[in-house]
Amino acid sequence: MGPKVALVILNWNGRHWLEKFLPSVTASVYEPLELIVVDNGSTDDSLAFLQRHYPQIRRIAFSQNYGFTEGHNKVLPHIEAPYLLLLNSDVEVQPGWIAPLVEVMEADERVASVQPKVLAYHDRQYFEYAGAAGGYLDRFAYPFCRGRVFDVVEKDEGQYDQQQQVFWATGACCLIRRSVIDEIGLFEPRYFAHMEEIDFCWRAKNFGYKIMAQPASVVYHVGGGALPQGNPRKTYLNVRNSLATMYKNLPAAEIPFKIGVRLLLDGLWGLRSLMRGDFPTIWAIIRAHFHFYGHLPYWHKRRKQIYTLKKPTRHQAGYFPRSVVWQYFGRGKKTFAELMKEND
Repeated sequence: MGPKVALVILNWNGRHWLEKFLPSVTASVYEPLELIVVDNGSTDDSLAFLQRHYPQIRRIAFSQNYGFTEGHNKVLPHIEAPYLLLLNSDVEVQPGWIAPLVEVMEADERVASVQPKVLAYHDRQYFEYAGAAGGYLDRFAYPFCRGRVFDVVEKDEGQYDQQQQVFWATGACCLIRRSVIDEIGLFEPRYFAHMEEIDFCWRAKNFGYKIMAQPASVVYHVGGGALPQGNPRKTYLNVRNSLATMYKNLPAAEIPFKIGVRLLLDGLWGLRSLMRGDFPTIWAIIRAHFHFYGHLPYWHKRRKQIYTLKKPTRHQAGYFPRSVVWQYFGRGKKTFAELMKEND
């Protein structure tokens, strides 16, 4: 028997995912384990399916879709367990996947969150886009992973099988220390979805915590279950939330320059999209920037609320002090190993 883990699956019209992947989740070998499905206002028969086939799983139902952020925020603070395990509904797990994650937490009380190795469900030899073997962040807050840089996803050949500190743990599957939530808060309520785990992990690091990747635990993620890659709504949320995350968590002296560079880089992205005739992406980028600048008073207030006693600092673990955009598009560095060699 180990410390209690509460496993929380946030569901929105995902009855097909629940039917497909809950058998592997319920076969997890760990005690004590509480299984909870939070339904985000689904209009399909998700709740009826759960009641009929999995009556042992605790169900929490909302009348509307609060998104990833508020959907979790409304539930997690009220769950009694030292560890909270967030899992997307489109993830297949292995029986012994939980214990290695708990062991990382138990070994170091300064670890706020840990993620497993995330492989692609449809091609299990390759990493999955969302998280892979642990998240990194470049100097302008562009995220990438051990095993995935932009759209280049590597084959898993054991090259990232070392447990180590990273910058962020994927929201698709991560274990969070419950006491950290009490200290630093949960996900940014204005985000709805995307970048919320990076914001949370960055905040945790600013409070002196560590973020870890534990490849001894392996899961298989379908990905894109809510919004697929290239969806304009996804682009809008990623760009807007990335800007807000920078403003909230960067050292104050770095904010003007780095957000200015992001404006330039996102502008180049827009020009690239124009050359391809991708007008929905262009509009999504423009809308995201205007929304961010138009709500600067709110983001400034949030920054002051969070860092009343702490000040944002620079971090080495998981931080890439160069531009991954330039390294990838300008110098042809397409893999994590190539980026790290450049960084040595």
